[in-house]
Amino acid sequence: VQLQASGGGLVQPGGSLRLSCQASVSIFTDSAMAWYRQAPGKQRELVAVVDTGGSAHYADSVKGRFTISRDNPKSTGYLQMNSLKPEDTAVYYCKLAPGGLIYLAGGYWGQGTLVTVSS
Repeated sequence: VQLQASGGGLVQPGGSLRLSCQASVSIFTDSAMAWYRQAPGKQRELVAVVDTGGSAHYADSVKGRFTISRDNPKSTGYLQMNSLKPEDTAVYYCKLAPGGLIYLAGGYWGQGTLVTVSS
């Protein structure tokens, strides 16, 4: 299983970015998909997750600003990030959990994409 994350970059506070995560496998439809992030000196944290039925859940710190979505025919997940803040600066990772949310502790990691929010 290969996950290709993209879309990171440098953005000013208040700006937007959209991250993409494309999976190489047909099991995407039957998998939960999540985004995590890891800021310098901090532990990796769950940002958002979407289950196989499309229900989404978010960390409190990003609610109302970030939107996770999925395009099953394209085996691709997205994280739309709006109203970005400097504290959103981190390496963002996508994760695929075949079988659904209950398997999120396992699953497959993509490589990270760096998001830097700075003026």
